[in-house]
Amino acid sequence: MGEPRPEKIAIVAEVQEKFSNAEAVILTEYRGLDVTDMAVLRNAMKQAGGEYKVYKNTLVRVAAKELNLEIEELLVGPTAIAFTGTRPDGSSGDPVSIAKTLTNFAKDHEDLIIKGGMLEGELLSTNEITALSKIAPREELLARLAGGMAAPLREFASLLNAVPQNFAYALSALIEAGGAGAGTDETTEAVSDDETVETDSDDEVAEVNSDDETPSEDTEEETTESLSSSESGTDEGDSDEESVENNKIDGDANENEES
Repeated sequence: MGEPRPEKIAIVAEVQEKFSNAEAVILTEYRGLDVTDMAVLRNAMKQAGGEYKVYKNTLVRVAAKELNLEIEELLVGPTAIAFTGTRPDGSSGDPVSIAKTLTNFAKDHEDLIIKGGMLEGELLSTNEITALSKIAPREELLARLAGGMAAPLREFASLLNAVPQNFAYALSALIEAGGAGAGTDETTEAVSDDETVETDSDDEVAEVNSDDETPSEDTEEETTESLSSSESGTDEGDSDEESVENNKIDGDANENEES
């Protein structure tokens, strides 16, 4: 048996590199597809961020064996393999996109048969590839994730903006309440002082009135003596007047008798 040709060695090395670097690999049977169909499928795969390649099963087996990949049973019939790669804009393709592209194409082209594949080194069945194709693409998932994260972040930002305002309002209200309370306390103290003064004044007035209403014994004695003196003076004056009048009457009587 002769040495393998360099072309075959190069193809085996290429297949090994693609198996090693691709995130997902899907093996298909393309029997019955014409050149036009293959061109359409390759273009759709390129837009999805993958590439669709046809290799001889014998060379794929060699590459898989050296990588310890158990895909022998999938390498039956004309086989074309889809690998995740890059899109025309340079962005990376994803397993969902290439699975969706293949399953959508197979709906319109019954000759395309999805046999199985691998996802990050793990074998995938046909049903699992079909289920994978129903997942939303990475861009859509990222957009949903970003939208879901943005809403709480916006709410959190609004909350952060509201906190200083609410704090300012609360602080202002607290200051006003404190000022009003201080004024009330001062007023209460002032009223208390006024009441104390008024009470003291009332006490003083009460003491003065008490002094006026309850004269001392000396004052009462002086008043009694004064009244007695006044009455005595009046009696003495009346007696003197009566004496003069009596004398006058007596004089008049004497004069009448002498006549």
